[in-house]
Amino acid sequence: MTSTPTIALARTVLPAARIDALFDALAAEGWPVIGPTVRDGVLVLAPLAGATDLPRGWGDEQDAGSYRLVRRDDDAYFGYAAPAGTWKRHLFPARSVLWRARVIRGAPVIEETVERPGRRALLGIRGCDLAAVRVQDRVLLHGAHPDPVYAALRADLLLVAVACGTPAATCFCPSMGTGPEVGDGADVALTELDAGTPDHRFLVEARTDAGRAVVLRLDQVPPTTSDDDAATDLLAGAVARMTRSVDADRIPAALKDAAEHPGWDDVAARCLSCGSCTMMCPTCFCTDVRDEPDVLAGVDERVRVWASCFELGHSYLHGGAVRPSPRARYRQWAMHKFSTWHDQFGTSGCVGCGRCITWCPAGIDITAELRAVTEEVPS
Repeated sequence: MTSTPTIALARTVLPAARIDALFDALAAEGWPVIGPTVRDGVLVLAPLAGATDLPRGWGDEQDAGSYRLVRRDDDAYFGYAAPAGTWKRHLFPARSVLWRARVIRGAPVIEETVERPGRRALLGIRGCDLAAVRVQDRVLLHGAHPDPVYAALRADLLLVAVACGTPAATCFCPSMGTGPEVGDGADVALTELDAGTPDHRFLVEARTDAGRAVVLRLDQVPPTTSDDDAATDLLAGAVARMTRSVDADRIPAALKDAAEHPGWDDVAARCLSCGSCTMMCPTCFCTDVRDEPDVLAGVDERVRVWASCFELGHSYLHGGAVRPSPRARYRQWAMHKFSTWHDQFGTSGCVGCGRCITWCPAGIDITAELRAVTEEVPS
């Protein structure tokens, strides 16, 4: 939702027992909700009917090549690090029909298929994923040629972000300056405090006019200094628990000097070139376009699908692939994400969410690989 920040933002404290009031406020303002819910043993992002659909009491354990949903010992509604999927699916779908052609009365007719889906509230988005939306906005919305599908899905959004107090072992958002606090771009920011106690509550802050309209529908209970201190302590504790990191200031230049480092051979020997990291990444935007004819129905669809730079054909030019080896493809991905993305878009292509580590079947840790190829760059 593109909205001008208001001067006087609303802040209130919402008891966790009354979290349905937030859903009521969103509904009253015309915002259907998409958020986290438990499905098939993982946390997914899907339409929510109310607070009962939230993953209350559930958390996650993540490490390199490992994900497990676990029961918490409290009743936190947002007591997890990151859903199995990403919010990218709701802004830049894995499959989009760009146009459809059919023959009507002997003449070909082209049907445009890009439509605005209407107002939606994305509830529970973390700071890292909020930063990923800003990255994709920079690439797909604010460039010289905005992507029509992304622009249509990005319109009419309300972003209700939640500060992260329970990072996974794979998280490294402080390195990238994207969390665990809620950064720029949220319409409403929530901080869940004291889960499992009688004081279980949410600190609620409106950051735009659209968010303010929602927050003002809640009971107005001004936060106290104790509430603000508890929020500060929650974030400090989250930062202290994160053990992975990236030297974001040094890495972009160091990678450019490490193109021939032997460490690329080591990681290539383990990499399966499956593309799981790129499919799970909230900022990757590579695609392929293909035609899908249905001869029986007399319809031809031009479809765009997600693609990966780990695919052999991704760098194909006439005569062959530019990056034929796993070494070249892994190096391309890492160098683009952490170095040349800065040259193209003025920011990093990584937000430190750690999904590429969690969902790598070989358990490859990008933070370790970056150190391996840059800390001892051959002269």
